[in-house]
Amino acid sequence: MPANNLLPAALRAPRLQVLVNGSAAPNPIAADIVSNNHFAADRFRVTLALGGAPAAAWASMRDMTVDIQVSLNAGITWSSLLQGRVDTVDLAPLTGIVRLSGRDRTADLIEAPTQETFANQTASDIALQLAARHGLAAEVAPTTSLVGRYWQLEHDRTTLDQFADATTEWDLLVALAQAEGYDVWVDGATLHFQPAVQTADAAMVLRASRTADGPANVTDLRLDRALALAEAIEVTVKSWNAREQAAFIQTATNATSAATNVARRYIFLAPNLAPDAALKLAEQKLAALIRQERTLSADIPGELELRPRMPIQLVGTNSEFDQIYWIEEIVRRLDFQSGFTQRMRASSASATPS
Repeated sequence: MPANNLLPAALRAPRLQVLVNGSAAPNPIAADIVSNNHFAADRFRVTLALGGAPAAAWASMRDMTVDIQVSLNAGITWSSLLQGRVDTVDLAPLTGIVRLSGRDRTADLIEAPTQETFANQTASDIALQLAARHGLAAEVAPTTSLVGRYWQLEHDRTTLDQFADATTEWDLLVALAQAEGYDVWVDGATLHFQPAVQTADAAMVLRASRTADGPANVTDLRLDRALALAEAIEVTVKSWNAREQAAFIQTATNATSAATNVARRYIFLAPNLAPDAALKLAEQKLAALIRQERTLSADIPGELELRPRMPIQLVGTNSEFDQIYWIEEIVRRLDFQSGFTQRMRASSASATPS
């Protein structure tokens, strides 16, 4: 049974704790955390009072890690919302404030350039190697294709492109994930490299109005529908394969044969793909497009369970917007003025296509 209710803010006692290089920073004031599913790092900004720590101490630090933790029971138990590294330190010594901004541990891979050749290896082999290189645990689903097979090249493959001058380990992982139909992200200190699978088991029910299950549990709600994406769509991928000296064209559509002539068409170019890889790319692009047809933006009291990629169910609008959505972004904020709040963005194709 999905979790239908959020604990009322009045019954909670949210607390913020920020560990800097393993030690609790004194006087945390606020934290903002942005989590996403866009093949990008999660971001954070924390605000601390200087207190007993002089500005000179912050000014001299060269490498800072943070663990942002929240408690909903007055500090009895703590849950980590983000682990990462500080990119910038913003000091305001006259007002006694320091702000730390940075990214989660995805940044370790983003900041690591590579020109390596991974000989006779699969995508999952490479993901395991890169996770270990950065001290990350790994939740990696095995793959079987040698990387060069994606492009009908030899078994060796030098990172993203046959002629790449430079790239990063994160670029490489994203390209491998897309070629396999996988998703890749970092959560805490764990690298996930797994099939991009959607489940309809909602993690939470959002009620826009009172229903038989209880009162509304959103404080603000906005709903959008992209009418262009509600039409029949056709996606074509064109690729010139250097080894085969041939062009490949593959098409994916959500249209019936009767509607194909009126479909909205999108064309993508990608070099050196085999025919099956070009078809897989077309199907991925089609799925990504139609999933943006309906979007919701909802404000709710802050909680600790939801993550990007999770499904949620909207009810109570008494319209076609009442359906399952998948979370794309969560923005959490904890401060002394507004308490622990949260905004999420989620999207989905229509449950009942037009």
